[in-house]
Amino acid sequence: MPKLDLDAIPATNATGYPAPFSDAVAGRWYRRLAPAAGLRDFGASHVTLKPGAWSSQRHWHEDEDEDELVVMLAGEAVLVDDGGETPLRAGDVAVFPKGDGNGHCLRNDGDADCLFLAIGQPTTRVCHYPDVDMHLPEGGGYRHKDGRPY
Repeated sequence: MPKLDLDAIPATNATGYPAPFSDAVAGRWYRRLAPAAGLRDFGASHVTLKPGAWSSQRHWHEDEDEDELVVMLAGEAVLVDDGGETPLRAGDVAVFPKGDGNGHCLRNDGDADCLFLAIGQPTTRVCHYPDVDMHLPEGGGYRHKDGRPY
């Protein structure tokens, strides 16, 4: 059936981030839509950010093979990227072209939940975190920027 029952897709706030970087995303709840729908060519997540939560640490993907797209569905968030801070409201769209190196995340500074749809590649590749001492190398396993494992 083309219409997804969001309530039937389990929401999780799991993260692979090591402490203390995991604290910022503790209020991020997401449902992976692609596996539930049988999609294989791209990933899609329905994300709820509780007040104070971040979507991720500010990041960018090296050698990214795909673009990323975020569609705000409800509430407000702040897009934090290399250009500064930009408010996003329901109906706004943010795009992250592949290979641009623009570190980004969404942050809910408000008093109510915000919801958005994130579309991109479902696999994690080499990932850089410009604001914190964290790096995700090829093969996985978060490391300090000097290469030491967490």
